[in-house]
Amino acid sequence: MSVAGAANLIGFLDLPSGVSGDMLLGCLIDAGWPVDGLVATVQALHLPAETWTLAAERVMRGPLAATLVHVRAPQESAHRHLSDIRAIIAAAELPELVKTQAAEVFTRLAAAEAAVHGVDVESIHFHEVGALDAIIDIVGVCAGLHALSVTQLYAGALPLGSGWVNTAHGKLPVPAPATLALLAAAGAPTRPAPGPGELVTPTGAALVCTLAEFRQPPLTLRRVGYGAGQKQFDWPNVARLWLGEAPLVAAPLDVPATLPTLVQLETNIDDMNPEHYGPLMAHLLAAGAADVWLTPMQMKKGRPGTLVSVLAPIALEMALARLLLEETTTLGVRAHRVYRMEAERSFRTVDTVYGPVRVKLKLIDGAVRGVKPEHEDCLQLADAHRIPLRSVEVAAIAAAHALFVETASSPRERQ
Repeated sequence: MSVAGAANLIGFLDLPSGVSGDMLLGCLIDAGWPVDGLVATVQALHLPAETWTLAAERVMRGPLAATLVHVRAPQESAHRHLSDIRAIIAAAELPELVKTQAAEVFTRLAAAEAAVHGVDVESIHFHEVGALDAIIDIVGVCAGLHALSVTQLYAGALPLGSGWVNTAHGKLPVPAPATLALLAAAGAPTRPAPGPGELVTPTGAALVCTLAEFRQPPLTLRRVGYGAGQKQFDWPNVARLWLGEAPLVAAPLDVPATLPTLVQLETNIDDMNPEHYGPLMAHLLAAGAADVWLTPMQMKKGRPGTLVSVLAPIALEMALARLLLEETTTLGVRAHRVYRMEAERSFRTVDTVYGPVRVKLKLIDGAVRGVKPEHEDCLQLADAHRIPLRSVEVAAIAAAHALFVETASSPRERQ
């Protein structure tokens, strides 16, 4: 089976020379996504045809062959707000998952830019990252991963160079401030670069921090895609996308001496407009929170209140506490360490009478103990067939149980 037609793939981004949007596009095309697929994705955005061109070519970066993608669009005098870019994406004729992921990338990018420039998210004027080529890069990468059926994406440490870069804001130090803000919000691992220069761009950082988990997973390797950077360095300027299949049975884990530690932030609120809680939760998640939830409670003098709880990596404690102080009426935020024990997860695609649906399998001691269909897949099929969402979910759960739960103890499923 070719990679382009395979299901249940997971990807690992090996980034020895950093990452940018066009390098990721090169990885995807080199791994089997046709250039015509990228062209069709851009056409679905309804951009004027005369404003962009796409081309891909095989090039050498040192001794390595790679795919270089050229995205050309004219310089624009007008700058877009986040709402403008969301509107372009929402109107596109693309899968809902692709549009959702692309909007999440831009939202995270806007949050980083807002933090750097000291303004609110909706006031940010996107400059380089709001240009047409950046929109094509971000939407294209999300569409390419979807087309290759990559259900889970991981990434290694990012190499950060040094120097200066010219931007719409003037000369800025490398790494760019927005890049550092994105990496800090995601708790991304970094390492020294092989040399000077801007190796991680804001667009590349936003894509990786939004779409990938920073660890190397176990996988059966099937293919590697090489994406070339535009610049020539003293080393091969490439990014690599490893594609493979996740084992159904979880590999034995090296149990650490202590369980992973997270921070839980909490605050009680009884005087805030309820309409503000939705944007607050979205901003906390975009800033890197692992989970956010609201709990109704009764406060002093019998007033109804809301307990806002945030679960996050310890590295984001101060940033998220500050966000709570800035975007709510609270005067204080509590913080305490918590430990989380996690079940292993594996992703598979099952066939139903309505179409294919991705499912998440919960594994305990190698056995499947839970099945959860992907909501976006079920919603898309329910809309297409004009049937209740629950009908698709039930069909997906039944198919998953027949394949993975009822036969999970057989030798074939445990290979």
